[in-house]
Amino acid sequence: MIETEARTLLRGASLRVTRPRVAVLSAVHEAPHSDVSTLLTLVRTRIGTVSTQAVYDVLKTLVDAGLARRIDLPNSPARYEGQSGDDHQHVVCRACGTIADVDVPPGAPRLEAPQDHGFTVDHVEVTYWGLCPGCRTERGQRDPESVHRSFHKEEQENY
Repeated sequence: MIETEARTLLRGASLRVTRPRVAVLSAVHEAPHSDVSTLLTLVRTRIGTVSTQAVYDVLKTLVDAGLARRIDLPNSPARYEGQSGDDHQHVVCRACGTIADVDVPPGAPRLEAPQDHGFTVDHVEVTYWGLCPGCRTERGQRDPESVHRSFHKEEQENY
């Protein structure tokens, strides 16, 4: 994301445009699913000295304004991504922690919030878990699709 786009988004959210906000918003869009440590490095590359607390404060402001999304996963530091306006989900590698976006299939049923507990539900997240291709290879596991194809090929040969 170029700085002019970041400035436009900040103004559109009625936020004051500051160098740290522009740098953090740009970094969140350029390196989605990054933790604060990674974003801090990117921001410092852009603008020089900035405190860790300032980056945390900017991230909270961006999330509260709907310009960024915080991804909370078990046993992992919070990750952040730019708010894209789509309704995507995530797939996470259990071994290395890599996160990738998963589009919601067109026409897929939307999850309905339960009404019987008195909660006002404002957000639903679905996270898929598994092994990424790199970790499957390291562990000597084959691609599930190729396993499926070989099983059916073997099945047909035995008929």
